[in-house]
Amino acid sequence: MAAEEENPALSNLPEESSAVVPDDELMIDNSSPIQPTPPIIPPVIPSSIPVLPSIAPIPIVPPRPLAPLPIRPPATRPPGVQNGEMRTSDSDSDQEELSPTGTTPGSTGGYEISEASRLVRERQQKAMQEFMMKKRAAALAVPTNDMAVRTRLRRLGEPITLFGEREMERRDRLRMLMAKLDSEGQLEKLMKVHEEEEAASTAAAEDAEEEFVQYPFYTEGSKELLDARIDIAKYSISKAALRLQRARRKRDDPDEDEDAEIDWSLKQAESLSLNCSELGDDRPLSGCSFSCDGEMLATCSLSGVAKIWSVPQVTKVSNLKGHMERATDVAFSPVHNHLATASADRTARLWNTDGSLLMKFEGHLDRLARVAFHPSGKYLGTTSFDKTWRLWDIDSGVELLLQEGHSRSIYGIAFHHDGSLAASCGLDALARVWDLRTGRSIMALEGHVKPLLGISFSPNGYHLATGGEDNTCRIWDLRKKKSLYVIPAHSNLVSQVKFEPQEGYYLVTSSYDMTAKVWSGRDFKHVKTLSAHEAKVTSLDISADGCLIATVSHDRTIKLWSSKSNEKDAMEVE
Repeated sequence: MAAEEENPALSNLPEESSAVVPDDELMIDNSSPIQPTPPIIPPVIPSSIPVLPSIAPIPIVPPRPLAPLPIRPPATRPPGVQNGEMRTSDSDSDQEELSPTGTTPGSTGGYEISEASRLVRERQQKAMQEFMMKKRAAALAVPTNDMAVRTRLRRLGEPITLFGEREMERRDRLRMLMAKLDSEGQLEKLMKVHEEEEAASTAAAEDAEEEFVQYPFYTEGSKELLDARIDIAKYSISKAALRLQRARRKRDDPDEDEDAEIDWSLKQAESLSLNCSELGDDRPLSGCSFSCDGEMLATCSLSGVAKIWSVPQVTKVSNLKGHMERATDVAFSPVHNHLATASADRTARLWNTDGSLLMKFEGHLDRLARVAFHPSGKYLGTTSFDKTWRLWDIDSGVELLLQEGHSRSIYGIAFHHDGSLAASCGLDALARVWDLRTGRSIMALEGHVKPLLGISFSPNGYHLATGGEDNTCRIWDLRKKKSLYVIPAHSNLVSQVKFEPQEGYYLVTSSYDMTAKVWSGRDFKHVKTLSAHEAKVTSLDISADGCLIATVSHDRTIKLWSSKSNEKDAMEVE
């Protein structure tokens, strides 16, 4: 009893163990509880000495299977809008906020969104519709020709153009219109319009074929032009035969040393010096030309007056007055002592050396630039700012040929020494070679980047020189139809270029840098610089024997250049 009184907790332990359930016996499922093994309680030993109870062993619990989680039905609630986007939530907190009727607690109506969210949502929907419309429009085939675009707009019942609308904007409008009709399901209307366009294009092609059959693509020339072409062909054949015969002789004859002749000619050119300087007019001079015998020199000026001077003394012989505007160029005939002048009054005139007017050539629609005689002396070529060059008959004054072909004003003209070809150059930076016997443009020489002002054929028959505002002189090979050499000639524009008239052993260029330069015809190297003018050098010419060079300038002076030896014997002319 004493032991029980001292340790009352141990005396009551069996009764409490039957009423208390351990934690290991928690119910996982009401249908299948797990019964744990009851713990072993040691007996109470009464003693006067208190004894501590022994530690109960840990019960061994077998592994139990995990019970499946209960399946919760999905929560249903109306979609909400957050920052303009649709949002749904399955959380309990969101579900608890809604009442069974689907409204928020405390609200009296249905679920509402804010005005800002509604505007954002509408803006996004509109942007999406526009994107889809553009995507659909990009897949449509829209005509690229502006006339076809206008025609399709007219067939669709839309205005063909709007105020200030450009071609690309009009095409985009048609594209969007077609995409809209496609999205609305109006494919029949589009197909009908397409069929109408095909029918119209077919009819237009048939009409074009009929017109092509009815109307020729060429312009029929006059009887005078036909006769002139025949005469030019006969003249050129004989001249070409002589040139080829001379070339064969130089090639086959051992006594002929062409290199020695070129060296002698270049040596003469290298010794050129100023022989005479004379005031030519009160206004700047614009052109000069030697007569065929080299005894006279003709000049023209911006005053409209042309003058004839004796050579080599450079004394005035006669005045040629008649032009109403400034004179732009002058040229002596290669076979007669006649000369032609060109003027800004749109006319060219043929003069005698005594100052009498022989013929007046009218027909150009704008001012004239340059004038040149055909080697036969029967025809005259003129260039004009009306984008044409014309061929005239010297005897009758009839306009034989009106030739177009340049996109801008034509400035320079030259004839081949055989008489078969003519070359023109203009402000479109293009040089063209024409066959006078057929009227065809046989060559277009592209290479210059600025307007061309001077052009000249070499006596060898296959070289052509051009000079222009890009400060360069280009040598073209007519056999290869391409540029052979580019001479960086001057520091300013090249106003004129001329080959030595006998063999083409050298060429001379004049420039607005106040100088004229001599270049070798063999390797196109620099030989001599002729500098004495005080203003722009506008033109030059070389005498028939190659001994004299004349230059004229805006300083109103004529300068005559000759070799220091002043030899009169020149290269043989055959």
